Amino acid sequence: AEYGKQWYQRRVRGSSQTHTLPCCCRPFILGSSCDMKLYLLGLVCLVTLSGLCRAEDPIVEGTVEEDLGKSTIGSKTDDETVEREEEAIKLDGMNVAQMKQLRESAEKHTYQAEVNRMMKLIINSLYRNKEIFLRELISNASDALDKIRFLSLTDPSVLSATPDLKVMIKPDKENHALHIIDTGIGMTHDDLVKNLGTIAKSGTSEFLAKMEEGDTEVSSDLIGQFGVGFYSAFLVADTVVVTSKNNADEQWVWESDASSFTVAKDPRGDTLGRGTHISLFLKEEAYDFLEEHTIKDLVKKYSQFINFPIHMWTSRTEKVEEAVEPEADATPKEGETDDDVKVEDEDDEKPKVKMVDKTVYDWEVMNDNKPIWLRSPKEVDDADYVAFYKSFSKDSDEPLAHVHFTAEGEVTFKSILFVPKTAAHDLYQDYGKAVDNIKMYVKRVFITDDFEEMMPKYLAFIKGVVDSDDLPLNVSRETLQQNKLLRVIKKKLVRKALDMLKKMSAEDFKKFYKEFGTNIKLGVMEDHSNRNRLAKLLRWQSSNDEEEMTSLEGYVERMKEKQDHIYFMSGTTRAECEKSPFVEKLLKKGYEVIYLIDPIDEYCVQNLPEFEGKKFQNAAKENLNLQDNDKVKETMEKLGRDYDTMLNWLKEKVLTSGIDKAILSTRLVESPCALVASQYGYSGNMERIMKSQAYAKSGGQDVPNQKKILELNPFHPLVQEMNKLYKADEDGEQAKDLAHALYDTALLRSGYSLKDTVAFSERMDKLLRKSYSIDMSAKVEIPPEFDEEEKPASTEEVPASEETPVSEEKPKDEL
Repeated sequence: AEYGKQWYQRRVRGSSQTHTLPCCCRPFILGSSCDMKLYLLGLVCLVTLSGLCRAEDPIVEGTVEEDLGKSTIGSKTDDETVEREEEAIKLDGMNVAQMKQLRESAEKHTYQAEVNRMMKLIINSLYRNKEIFLRELISNASDALDKIRFLSLTDPSVLSATPDLKVMIKPDKENHALHIIDTGIGMTHDDLVKNLGTIAKSGTSEFLAKMEEGDTEVSSDLIGQFGVGFYSAFLVADTVVVTSKNNADEQWVWESDASSFTVAKDPRGDTLGRGTHISLFLKEEAYDFLEEHTIKDLVKKYSQFINFPIHMWTSRTEKVEEAVEPEADATPKEGETDDDVKVEDEDDEKPKVKMVDKTVYDWEVMNDNKPIWLRSPKEVDDADYVAFYKSFSKDSDEPLAHVHFTAEGEVTFKSILFVPKTAAHDLYQDYGKAVDNIKMYVKRVFITDDFEEMMPKYLAFIKGVVDSDDLPLNVSRETLQQNKLLRVIKKKLVRKALDMLKKMSAEDFKKFYKEFGTNIKLGVMEDHSNRNRLAKLLRWQSSNDEEEMTSLEGYVERMKEKQDHIYFMSGTTRAECEKSPFVEKLLKKGYEVIYLIDPIDEYCVQNLPEFEGKKFQNAAKENLNLQDNDKVKETMEKLGRDYDTMLNWLKEKVLTSGIDKAILSTRLVESPCALVASQYGYSGNMERIMKSQAYAKSGGQDVPNQKKILELNPFHPLVQEMNKLYKADEDGEQAKDLAHALYDTALLRSGYSLKDTVAFSERMDKLLRKSYSIDMSAKVEIPPEFDEEEKPASTEEVPASEETPVSEEKPKDEL
């Protein structure tokens, strides 16, 4: 066209040169529309005819190459392709051709966008532990078995294909696949599409709904609730293949990679009879789930109490006999005849064998233990309880006690609680730390043991199981939702545990208290709602019996008439408490005194203000009521007038920094004096405990400096002598020294520590000098040789000629 345009322009301008226009360009500049149409029609025909023609292939003589079609660089085909197909996903009994037929005839379905997002949430966010997948798949298998068992009650023929109800687990390390097989109800084509192709579609919930609509009573053993447990398989698997056979349909294969799924009729036909076969082709990081010990641990942890037997394909090594090849026939040696060769009878000949190791594969039952808490306590004997306790607690000792009960009301649950025989070595070092002694099950499936609110800290040593159908679970079924039902369960568990301890025999309780007595005291401090129940379990030493410990109930029964208080004394040992000046009068008058010798005891009593209407009274504190008669009170009033000035002198001039006041005492018998704490002050034992705390400041800086009350025994000779010395010379050193000496001894006898040990030693030295008539001015005489300082060794100058020549430094190589 461009060429024709240029030719036309030259022609119009009258160019003298002659140009010939090509035929193909003429129509673009011809004026006739008819010519133009004819020319275009001819072009169309020409193009059409050229498309129908092809060149004849050349004939090449020779043989065809065997590797024709193979490529060393691009994608490979033929026999190498077959190898790749054979290495692809394998199903038992299905060859490559059947796999090809399966995929060609499969119906392909694509998840919706929202469903894809849900799948990502399930795989990446819903579950904390990947190991949960096995629990979920076994639970699904258990539900399938329960469904077919339930249907067989009215129609036994549904079990004709496979009468055995069981779950089988088979790891395949060669193909990195894990197979979970059950002989349950199976799924039809529609079930596979509807249940596995729809997130949160629970077949179990739908089954229950249908049964309830038909007014049929269904067992509560079915586990499924949410319809997402199956998809936990993608936590560990890239591809999941489900082969299922229902009595009402043919056998179908469902396959998915978490993005889409396919459903196809199984070309192998009916290989299952009835049930479901799940094949997980694991991710590389999940290969550990193919190990026997890993699968066994997970089954025992989560699913050991499933109603149906769980079999696992395991291997073991056995010693077997193997025949030894017989030696060559005996032939006569040189110089021997045939008669000389010993011939044994055929009957006497025994084939020689040897023992060799042989690997044997067989199905092994993984859940021998049965959930005995579901049975009536009358049907379970002590041996069953002991065996069950050892199996789930991993404790080799028998339990001291157990309680088996069913709780009903706001929440229904069944439980068995056990008391261990011995305490854990770190029971108090890690006090308050979360423990896993209580296992929570929902419909026999283990949910968790990682929660702190099921048992209080002081009962953390209690071991047991709790199984409930009413507990609210998170969708992952790994955690319990916090609500009032948990608080109800906790309350009932605590009550049952305390009742179990109360009903123990005297001998068993003695063993228990030796191991866990501190826990009971901690419970009094922490659990105010059960304080009275715990108080009845307390045991302490007392003045009533030197060997056996007493309970508060026993103490109250032995109380004197008109005795209003429970008296106690705290110290480091029983002997210290017995010899304390504070209990002298109590013991003389026949009152029973409880001895608190554990560091936690006084804390415990402070949180237990009374027991059965009787208040506690610390013998080391003021206001000790000894029920003195009128004559005693009259006598003390007379003595008070005689000692009044001396008592003020002690408080105002001598012991100003140490005491709050000085009074005459009726609680002392043999001791001259004692330091008594105020009603809300620290006793000597408590002050010592406070100062010895691991985080206490040095020198007891964080312990309040509380002044004590100095109680004097007016009948003691030393007190009477001090009163005389005071009246003779108020400012005399003898009276002051005696006052300080009595105060220091009172500190020690009352359980307090000396603040100035140097001053105490100097006063004791002075008193000893007086008692042995040693001159106060006598000094220590040290021999003069002890005062001479050791002279340093003399260093004489050595002549230069006698100096030892310094050796030349050797090269490094020689060194």
